[in-house]
Amino acid sequence: MLSPRDLCGVSSLPELIRIGVSSLKIEGRMKTPEYVATVTRIYRKYIDLAYSNRDFVIDEQDQKDLLQVFNRGGFSSGHLDQTANKDLIFKEKPNNMGIYIGNVANYNQAKGHITLNLNDNLTIGDTITFEKEETKYRISELMMGKKNIDYATDGMLVTIGRMKGNIHPGDKIYKLESKTLSAKAKNSYQGENRKHPLSCTITIQKEKAVSIQVSNENGVKIEVNSTIIPENAVNNPITKERIITQFSKTGNSPFEFKTFDITLDNSLYLNISDLNELRRTCLEKMASSIINTYRRILPANTPKSVILPIPTNHTTKKEISLLLNILDVNTNYSELEMVNRIYIPLRYFALPEYANIIKSISNQFDTYIYMPTIIRSNYKNVFITNIDNAIEEYPIKGFVLSNLGTFHMLEKYKNNYEFIGNYTLNVFNNISMEYYAKLGLSKITLSPELNKQDIMDMGQIENLKTELIVYGNTPVMTLGYCVLGKSNKCYPNCKSLCKSKHSYYLKDRLGLYFRILPDNLQTINTIYNSKITSLDFSGLLVDSVRIDVLDENLLEINHIIETVKSEKRFEGKDYTNANFIREV
Repeated sequence: MLSPRDLCGVSSLPELIRIGVSSLKIEGRMKTPEYVATVTRIYRKYIDLAYSNRDFVIDEQDQKDLLQVFNRGGFSSGHLDQTANKDLIFKEKPNNMGIYIGNVANYNQAKGHITLNLNDNLTIGDTITFEKEETKYRISELMMGKKNIDYATDGMLVTIGRMKGNIHPGDKIYKLESKTLSAKAKNSYQGENRKHPLSCTITIQKEKAVSIQVSNENGVKIEVNSTIIPENAVNNPITKERIITQFSKTGNSPFEFKTFDITLDNSLYLNISDLNELRRTCLEKMASSIINTYRRILPANTPKSVILPIPTNHTTKKEISLLLNILDVNTNYSELEMVNRIYIPLRYFALPEYANIIKSISNQFDTYIYMPTIIRSNYKNVFITNIDNAIEEYPIKGFVLSNLGTFHMLEKYKNNYEFIGNYTLNVFNNISMEYYAKLGLSKITLSPELNKQDIMDMGQIENLKTELIVYGNTPVMTLGYCVLGKSNKCYPNCKSLCKSKHSYYLKDRLGLYFRILPDNLQTINTIYNSKITSLDFSGLLVDSVRIDVLDENLLEINHIIETVKSEKRFEGKDYTNANFIREV
């Protein structure tokens, strides 16, 4: 249900280039080399076309090649268009759909013969599948009438042999892999296709060691000062032409020498093996120099965090923060016990019906606005207005920031309100902690991916407190897509199930239920883990611990707080340690 159709943005290339996009990413995770070769070839073609003065027209065969190499239920424009996309998800099949080539007209089960009218070309060696089959079949027998053929075209009536399985007349047939397209892709990447040009200056003088300088088009320069001294020639002195010939033999390296500037004294001799060794040294040194230009070096003055030992009888009680993922207007939160601060998601500050409950909470507890992980650009100004109104209306103490963009968005509040970093800032080490401290955070929520030993090894940063989530359903996915309305944007005739009081879940293949929490302001869904993370955090040097609640009632919340306060965890099939006691 959550498998998206493959994004195809080739038709959007002119607009993407016009608005200033300078780099395009092609997702190739778990794809074949043939997929990568085909997609990059076609996108390269249309990027160049978009930069030219020619009409931007996409060739039908290129579109078909993209579909053939991989598609899941056809293509989608993803989130590139302004209109609601109801075709974003393809729930029928999670893997490659292939190209429809026709229906089974007749099936002779005894012989394994299938007859069909072709809707596309078919070749011996192509791979096909049937709509009710998971099995893939490679075409090894193709006939027209009683004549064996190697290749058939669109519109031909053909018979495919040696087919056995869950096959019936009328079943749709799909071509999963084209032998011709795969061969074309393989030919494009087998062997080195592009070599980086080098300029070479060689000095060979009498009674002096050979010296070489090499530079590339990006300004990387290397120098090789050898110990090789040329001899006086007896019969065959070395020539500039021979030097160029030997240096041009760059083989499988990613380089080629394009220009030479050679200073050569008369009547000198060099062994060919010496020239070859000099060439290899130049290429290796140039490769290392290029790599080093991209290597990140930790600054010498990077501050070191203070690693504090854990006391033998560590009994310091942590402060408790409570995140109310769902705010219930019928709950009397004043009956909460032993809570130091409460986080309320920003969306509730935009809804008038929650004004009284927020006022009640903020008058009794230190209250923070919990910023969303995703803020769509068209909602940014609306949220800023809501924040301004909330600060004027309620005694807000600060913000929980969920992404780096929020720092800029809330810059004007930095000096008067506390900034707490959410776990989504992905703090895994002391360097990132130091960075966030400089940005102005007073507290950081550690990543739930860290295990107990990682946290113990991290130490502490001056002026930056730490918080650890010790209870709650961890979000496993944040979607810019509504699984209830089946669209990435709201649309007029939507049933608006997100506004109902019902709870919604996704059920996986193991029968586990994952809670869906819709944000109908931005058409965003958060999907939570089916199990509740509950940690035994005793002995950890964190300043506060956080409890995340979803559907728990007041009695349950107070019981959770009491358990957490005593530094215990919940046991049972509904709870998990997540990564806390694992080596990741």
